[in-house]
Amino acid sequence: MCWHGDGAGFHLNSEAQAADRPPPGRGEAGVLTIELFFDLVFVFTITQLTSLLVAETSWTGLARVVLIFGNVWWMYDGYAWLTNAVPPVAVTLRVLMLVGMIGFLVVALAIPRAFGSSGVAFGVGYLIVTALQTGLFLRSSHEGTVRAIKRLGLYDVMTAGLILAAGFTGGTARWVLWTAAFLLHWAFSPVAAVRDVRIRVAHFVERHSQIVLIATGESVVAVGAGIQHERLRTGLIVTSILGLVVVAALWWLYFDGEDVRARHALDAAPATRRPWLALLAFGYAFVPLLGGITVLAAGIKETTVRSGVPATGTIAWLLGAGTALYIAAVVSIRAILRSGPLLPRLGIAAAALVTVIAGLQVSPELQLGLLAVVVAGGIGLERLSGMSMEYWAHGQS
Repeated sequence: MCWHGDGAGFHLNSEAQAADRPPPGRGEAGVLTIELFFDLVFVFTITQLTSLLVAETSWTGLARVVLIFGNVWWMYDGYAWLTNAVPPVAVTLRVLMLVGMIGFLVVALAIPRAFGSSGVAFGVGYLIVTALQTGLFLRSSHEGTVRAIKRLGLYDVMTAGLILAAGFTGGTARWVLWTAAFLLHWAFSPVAAVRDVRIRVAHFVERHSQIVLIATGESVVAVGAGIQHERLRTGLIVTSILGLVVVAALWWLYFDGEDVRARHALDAAPATRRPWLALLAFGYAFVPLLGGITVLAAGIKETTVRSGVPATGTIAWLLGAGTALYIAAVVSIRAILRSGPLLPRLGIAAAALVTVIAGLQVSPELQLGLLAVVVAGGIGLERLSGMSMEYWAHGQS
């Protein structure tokens, strides 16, 4: 028997087909449980990156986080594209996905010392997930996807080789290799990879929405991680609640129909433009979106540790810039897909940066409170002013 997705086909046994048959009346399969389980390792990845940023809050530390995250996100997002092209329904594919999960776990474990003693382990794990992804992509029955991955596979293997080689070097050479890998992914690979790819839009958008959900969930973990060795005081409880409210407001900002409108925009786009729009909106724009979550989580973690005293410059900027970066990324998705007005949320992002003053002059608790008011209030004002996405979409019809 054969699974018929949107251009993705392969044989599977009747038991696997029965387990993951799309619901009646549904045009395509949604996100499968194996994909959600696979995403759990990404939670750990964000946690490791947050801890790395907290451990070295300097420009050098930030550069390390950017290079590590940029390379990891390219390959991790590649698995979202993979399961879109080749749904992991058959038992063999599920097992191989679990092997890929092991590879990503090794990568995540190596993150704290990826520029040091764990560089080789990081490189080996990265090479495993790269080779596995390329092999699985080639199982797609859509000829355009196979052609694309044959072009992209060469770039990905080269990048994995650079990162592995960086594990055997040190000093400037290591930085050069990591930077070259980052640029090879984000500057050159898309030219070879995007054309000819076919996308199942509903699955693609839902998959990335799940990634946003688990990433914001990691920020909730950061709230508790900062106080696990502290005596539970009223101030800590208040700080934790404020941190949760900010994260909830950011969750609301994205899931207040942003995913639905993105799906409609991709559905309406010509087939030839759709892969490029998907890459820009859910690949490139997700770098600052997920990066903003990571930066904010680091700020929240540090805030709970230093509860009750004025924020250091580092903490204040982690909180303000992390929030602003996330919102700016949501704005960029709107701009790419032409799915909504930009100015209201650009104003929210700018206001988030202004809260840095309150953190420096008064306390991080006040800054968190102001951030909650700014984001939640901004969403409310956007709706009340008639500039919400529902009104905007109606005016475009």
